[in-house]
Amino acid sequence: MTKIRPPQPRTLINLFIPIPKTESKLLTLVKDIILILLFTILTGVFAKIKIEIGPVPITFQTLAVLLSGALLGSFKGAMSQLTYLVFGLAGIPWFSRGGGFSYLFSPTFGYILGFVFAAFFVGFLCEKGWNKNLKRAILIMVSGNTILYLPGLFWLAKFIGFGKVLAVGFFPFLLGDVLKILLAGSILPFGYKLLKGQNKD
Repeated sequence: MTKIRPPQPRTLINLFIPIPKTESKLLTLVKDIILILLFTILTGVFAKIKIEIGPVPITFQTLAVLLSGALLGSFKGAMSQLTYLVFGLAGIPWFSRGGGFSYLFSPTFGYILGFVFAAFFVGFLCEKGWNKNLKRAILIMVSGNTILYLPGLFWLAKFIGFGKVLAVGFFPFLLGDVLKILLAGSILPFGYKLLKGQNKD
């Protein structure tokens, strides 16, 4: 008798790559690993699209982080960023300024740590259905972006002091963050409508 799989979290990726109820656990695991690695690599690619402005460069990484949670869900989104962090520390030079264990002592390491928590939080809210309209979708992305900044700013402050941390590690990125949040947030309501159409409650 074929074992029926339990319902999967309502994430956008399940709309484009649906998981049959009778699919084997091994095949589902392979798909999940591929998706996780794709967003891991995407984060690394976006890290290299950058503008050097000081201790913390402007990059496209946060867009990949927010989308990983929104599209993959909490667990897989967080795993994609944790994989990015671990492999980067292991030596893959896909952080914005290289890689290796010495990156633990980089002023920007706190942001990379924040990627994991931000992706999980964004994915969690999307799984709960907060992506039903544009306002809530934008709120999700703002919240995820805020979570990303918290460890980033505290870590950066160890290098430059709390008096300068907002001027160096926050204010220069506001405009770019707004654009990335609007782009990522606008994807969610549209995707949710498609998901709702194919997965009636």
